[in-house]
Order: sequence, then C-alpha cells, then structure tokens
Amino acid sequence: MHLAVFEDTPLNDLNTLRLPARAKRYAEIHSAEQLLKLVRRGDLDGQRVVVLGGGSNVVLRGGVLDAFVLHISIPGRSLVSELDDAWIVRAGAGENWHEFVRFTLEHGWPGLENLSLIPGTVGAAPIQNIGAYGVELADRFLALEAVDLRSGQIVSLDKKTCQFAYRDSLFKQQAAGRFIITAVSFRLPKQWQAVTGYADVANEIKLRGLTEPTPMELSDAVVNIRSRKLPDLALQPNAGSFFKNPVVSAAHFATLTTTWPNLPHHPQNDGGIKLAAAWLIEQAGWRGRSLGPTGMSEKQSLVLVNHGGATGEDVLKLADSVCAAVLDKFGVTLEQEPVVL
Repeated sequence: MHLAVFEDTPLNDLNTLRLPARAKRYAEIHSAEQLLKLVRRGDLDGQRVVVLGGGSNVVLRGGVLDAFVLHISIPGRSLVSELDDAWIVRAGAGENWHEFVRFTLEHGWPGLENLSLIPGTVGAAPIQNIGAYGVELADRFLALEAVDLRSGQIVSLDKKTCQFAYRDSLFKQQAAGRFIITAVSFRLPKQWQAVTGYADVANEIKLRGLTEPTPMELSDAVVNIRSRKLPDLALQPNAGSFFKNPVVSAAHFATLTTTWPNLPHHPQNDGGIKLAAAWLIEQAGWRGRSLGPTGMSEKQSLVLVNHGGATGEDVLKLADSVCAAVLDKFGVTLEQEPVVL
C-alpha cells in the first residue's frame, strides 16, 4: 500500500472528544514496513512524533500540533500457537480493541472478557495497561512488537520489560516516545476462571440468572454494564474514564472513613487503598455538572464529555476544577488518564 504524507491535516475526527486541532504533518500507517520506511529514510528525524490509535486517550489543546502525527491502522488478528495450558493470540496495533476481544471469545479463547467495550486500539492498550472489573491487560499479556525509533529496528518486548503498573507502563515513563507498537500477543489461559469480584459484575450476573457464566456471557454482562453507565461516544464525545482511581495510604483511608464510613475501596497488595474516583467526584458535586461546553457525565461522573464546540483548553479547565473540588473535600489528588498534546 502506498504511503502518503500530508501537511496541515485536521485531527477533529481522530480523537473521541472531537476536539479541534491540526497536524503539521500526518501519515496513516498500515504496516510495520511502512513505519520502518519512514524511519529509515529520515522522515521523522528532528521532528516530534505523535502516535494516534483510536484517539480515546488524548486531549488535543488545539491549533496546529507541531509534530509528525502517525495514525496507526495496522490490521491483523490470528492464533499464533496452542500450548498445553494456553492459546497465544496476536493482533495488529490498529485493530479495534473491543472487536478483538469479541474475536477471541468467538473462537473459544477466553481471558479478555472483563476488558470488553473499552474504547481504543490494541496498540494503545499496553501503553495504558488498560483494566476493568478486576482484570488488567498485563494479566494476559505475552509480548509486543514495536519499531524502536532510536535504532530503526523492529524489537520484541516481553512483560517484564514493559514494566506494567496501574494504568502505567514503560511507554509512559522512561521510554516515552521511543517505541511505536505494531502488534501485541496475548497468552489466554485454558484453565479459565470467571473474574466476578466487582459488585457491578456480580450483580449483573445475578440479574441474568447465571451461576457459572461462560466467557461470552461475562463479556455480554460487562458490555451491558458499560453501556448503561457510560455515555455513547456517537452521541456525546468523551474520552472514557478521565481520571485514575487514586490510591491512598491506610492511615489516610482510616481518617476518611470516620466521615464517610461507606467509602468504596479496594485494598492493594502493597498496603495502599484504592478509592473510586467516580464516587469522589460525585460527592464533590460534579456528577452531571457542566462548565462551559464541557461537563462530567450524568451517567458516570468519571467521564468528561464535550457538549459541543469544546476546545482542549475547555477540557483542561474542567479537569482542574474537578481535581480542586476533590482535593478540597477529601484531601485526595486525582490524576487524569488522557495524555495532553
């Protein structure tokens, strides 16, 4: 496929918040070979490189983005091998994440069902170490392939190298901007067990009259929960969960529960306590509340929405206001998930 490079390209339709911005230079990448071609002929030399997948985890400030924007649209999904205890499944970085999850389930390869309906692409998933309802991408990850912009080579990175943490990875820390992911491989267990520890999932399973849900039934339950709780992207532009669930010390948690004894929480292995950002935001008075053309969703207070005509600065102004309200009320600092460009 011919590789075309464009100048001054609008990005409005390439981010799920539908924020206005333009790229100084732009190319859509359909294969690792196309990406290598750009790197090896020096097109990216001396330029800031910005990678976009589904555009569900970015806030574009607006104006012209002084960068070479690469829209990763690399397709492909297949069973690589079958082991005694697992299936190894690989997907191109441009594949839609939810469609890939359903593909694995339709073929009888379980493990990703709790991550159903998360917006974005397969290639973006490891960067954020996406997670939902008790499962993180790292739990099912085997390895990824990426182009190393420093060496101009395709490399393979295993789980340890990727340094996964809560909504974090090597690609958001010391290696930010160095690697462009082209494919991801997953290890999906044959000895599968349903993960239903979260109350929303357990309640949904009960409502459906299921005692031992299949992987597909669990995926359907998660899809129903997310559809009920989250605004439709087609009707209300948003970036999904805008804030991470904060983790506080046991001492801070104990102090908070003297005033809010029913504070939702999840103990962590390191002794910290993870709090529900959505609950904190709602208690701080921001559920369904607007600020100019933006607001926090009435359906889910963790989701920041564009009511129409918002700019990146409008989004960041609202985010700052929500953070300030939560900090003032609870002494808890929220951290936003989307990257600001």
